[in-house]
Amino acid sequence: MRTAVVYYSMGGNTRLAAEKAAAHLGAELIPIAPVDAYPDKGFRKFFWGGKSAVMGDKPELQHYDFNSGDYDCVVLCFPVWAGTFAPPLRTFVEENRSALENKVTGIIACCSGGGADKAIGKLIKFLGTDEAAAELVLIDPKDKPDAANDKRIEDFCLKLSYER
Repeated sequence: MRTAVVYYSMGGNTRLAAEKAAAHLGAELIPIAPVDAYPDKGFRKFFWGGKSAVMGDKPELQHYDFNSGDYDCVVLCFPVWAGTFAPPLRTFVEENRSALENKVTGIIACCSGGGADKAIGKLIKFLGTDEAAAELVLIDPKDKPDAANDKRIEDFCLKLSYER
């Protein structure tokens, strides 16, 4: 069974988690990014990112290669913004909603503080399902390296592999 790891990352924390998960799973890595990048520094970063997340924005994405028929499993990775998943992931799910149905789904949320469990719950609801096959929360895996994160990612991937 083939797996895709789809991720949006602004500061590199989510990218690192996605890369490690993809390596464990032997999965294809699919980065997504908005056409108009969010500010990535200072007050503007938090204001525009938070506003976009709270308002449920769906920014136009740069071209990405995702042929859903190639995958049995999809891992969705995102940074937590204002207690929810980042808007580029909202766009990806909306654009691929029917294709994501009946796929085994894993979710990785990266955050600097709280709100990840709530964000995962919102994504599960947005996907229109009751649960994900595997869920993982990581606190700034790039910015605050922790050897235990590798074990957490490995355990997440093992759980997801059992569900596939």
